[in-house]
Amino acid sequence: MSNDPERDTKILRYHLVEHWGVHTIAAQLGIHHSTVDRVLSRAGLPKAERARQASIVDPYIPFILDTLAQYPRLTAARLYGMLQALKALLRCFLV
Repeated sequence: MSNDPERDTKILRYHLVEHWGVHTIAAQLGIHHSTVDRVLSRAGLPKAERARQASIVDPYIPFILDTLAQYPRLTAARLYGMLQALKALLRCFLV
């Protein structure tokens, strides 16, 4: 796999037996997480995908996309102002 078969064995053992994550293994061995990813992928293990975290703008994405479709030359500053007005309006009705 790489120049250091002993390190690769530790990585595989930590991952498969101890069920450690990539970053935990990297911190334990003092190596970069991409090195751990590479060893695991060469061993035939699929790369773990991260779940997408919710963003603060997620609730406003439909509004942003619709507004930009209607006004494609709208500046980011103006769009931001429109979003602030929309948030203030929603706060009035939801309180």
